[in-house]
Amino acid sequence: MDWLARVQTARRGGAVLLIVAFSMIGALFALLPKSMPDAVPPQGGPPAAESTKVAALLKDFPDADQTAALLVFATSDGPQREVLTGPQRAAVDQRATALAGYSTVPQAVRPRFSTDGTTALITVPVRAQSGTTAIVNQADSLRQTARQGLPGGLRAWLTGPVGFQGDTITAFAGADVRLLVITASVVAVLLIVTYRSPVLWTVPLAVVAVADGLARFVVAALADSYGLSVDASILGILSVLVFGAGTNYALLLIARYREELLAEPDTRRAMRTAVVAAGPAIVASAGTVALSLLMLLFATLAGNRALGAACSIGIVIALLMVLGVLPAALVVCGRKVFWPFIPHYLEPEDRGEGGHAIWGRIGSAVQRRPWQIGGAAVLLIVLLSAGLSGATIGLSQTDQFVGHPESVRAQHLVAETFPAESGPQLVVLAHDADAADAVGIAESVEGVRSARVAGNANGWTKIDVAAAGTPQSDAAFATVKALRAAYASRGHALVGGPDAAALDQHDAAARDRVVIIPLILTVVAVVLLVLLRSLVAPLCLIVTVIATYVASLGCGNWLFQHVFGFRAFDTPVLLYAFLFLVALGVDYNIFLATRAREQRLDLGAREAMRYALTRTGGVITSAGILLAAVFVVLGVLPVVALAQIGTIVCIGVLLDTLVVRTLLVPALASVLGERFWWPAARAATRSTSH
Repeated sequence: MDWLARVQTARRGGAVLLIVAFSMIGALFALLPKSMPDAVPPQGGPPAAESTKVAALLKDFPDADQTAALLVFATSDGPQREVLTGPQRAAVDQRATALAGYSTVPQAVRPRFSTDGTTALITVPVRAQSGTTAIVNQADSLRQTARQGLPGGLRAWLTGPVGFQGDTITAFAGADVRLLVITASVVAVLLIVTYRSPVLWTVPLAVVAVADGLARFVVAALADSYGLSVDASILGILSVLVFGAGTNYALLLIARYREELLAEPDTRRAMRTAVVAAGPAIVASAGTVALSLLMLLFATLAGNRALGAACSIGIVIALLMVLGVLPAALVVCGRKVFWPFIPHYLEPEDRGEGGHAIWGRIGSAVQRRPWQIGGAAVLLIVLLSAGLSGATIGLSQTDQFVGHPESVRAQHLVAETFPAESGPQLVVLAHDADAADAVGIAESVEGVRSARVAGNANGWTKIDVAAAGTPQSDAAFATVKALRAAYASRGHALVGGPDAAALDQHDAAARDRVVIIPLILTVVAVVLLVLLRSLVAPLCLIVTVIATYVASLGCGNWLFQHVFGFRAFDTPVLLYAFLFLVALGVDYNIFLATRAREQRLDLGAREAMRYALTRTGGVITSAGILLAAVFVVLGVLPVVALAQIGTIVCIGVLLDTLVVRTLLVPALASVLGERFWWPAARAATRSTSH
């Protein structure tokens, strides 16, 4: 670290380093392939899942490229629907004739009317499209044709596989760009407020923005080479993480640099001291995040592995830019970059605590009453954690969007007026010789409405099974499990289809949580043990981070159920929220604890923690507020999973920044004293006695 600091702060080294660094970055921008990510996350279970095997076998069937569009006609999608009049029913008949032109089976395109006469349904078998543009164009064409020339008061909506695919693509269309623009804007505003300077904010923002752009190019190139399923949502999360974490590291470095400028007249020496002092904590923090993200490579779901690889690359690039380029850029700019609040050299007797006074008072209060303040913090965490009561995991297909897109509204209407058409559609594959028995077994399973043979290929017979309930609901999953259990005990067959794939994803996500969460905790523990050289301090910090996670889930669950109307956590939310909260939350504890450890031998354990809080309180709070605001940006997309992740991480970061790291950790350190650093404390005592 000292060698790097000397190169960055040499008289000409900084400028040379900037020229070399940006020349290399420019070359990478020019040479790396410019591939476009998938618009939406990949669907389906892990490779070994039963639904995945069914999907592979179905590719050999004649109707493998066929899907369906459901067009719903009514005067309203609410309870105030009116009975369709004669002219309106005639118009539906005409639209059926027009829609048949899109179908692979035109003669099958016929309207059906609900028993109450308020709704008409036209099922249009169509050829499945592979590209996102083609899918959206197909959905738009079907909508336009269905709505053309309808009489007054009659409306049409598109749902079914084509409708949901189109709405999902629309929800993610430009997601990464929108998130990038909003994230950069939020960071810019918060940096201006933090630094109170019209100049300084541009330097870290430019460095982090370059890091984000480079990370996106590198990730896209590696995705092409290694077959990673990188989609727009992953790139969006990547940008949020790079901007959030990268700016946090920049805030810590600049805060230490500004502090050293008050004690050192030479800007180069001040930066050298800042890099040497703050660099190890920043490296440890970034290393913790990157290694925690890499634990996702042990996941069974392709999306989890892709997110882990992409975001770990982003964190490493952000670290290299902040520690490798930002110091040189600040030294080249000189003290005036802080204008109008330029930090000038002060004599030791004139420095005092300056802007850190409020944090000094907080630290002193915690030091005087550690049991009371620590107990209040624990009580708050317990109360927030109580919000987890009644929490469930898993959302149905119609619950996975924020708001009410057309396909969701139409699906609810179909479920109300055509219950036999709205349930889960499953696919059973049985060997030709077992097909008749397989149909009988399916019909005997509770939750199955009907089962019929729908074709065969390569010795397999396809059986379409209509089930009761809502797609991707608990009832649908129960039917899939019952079918699989029935075939396992009475015959051999494979159960697949969208609902089976959703169940396999749900089960794989549960397995990933059981495997990856302990791995992440192990990584964090090892990093803290190496960095702090203590057993007690890492244990305390890990426990506080876990407590923050549980409290954030509780608070989030209460908000989701009583404010936002989300009935459950979406499947990936618990793992992603844990990953980001633990990996990023431990950052602030690392910044605080390393500063306390730095001063412990001179000041003692309790006073060192107060000093550390005094010196880091302002910058860590600013960093926490910035990171929380950046993650809230995920809520701009109409996808429940991203909105939930952003909300939980925002709550957790604020709780960690304002309560856990400010009150609870200093209270624990004050209560334990030198025992907080055991066994390093005893070694330190021995060393000072000689």
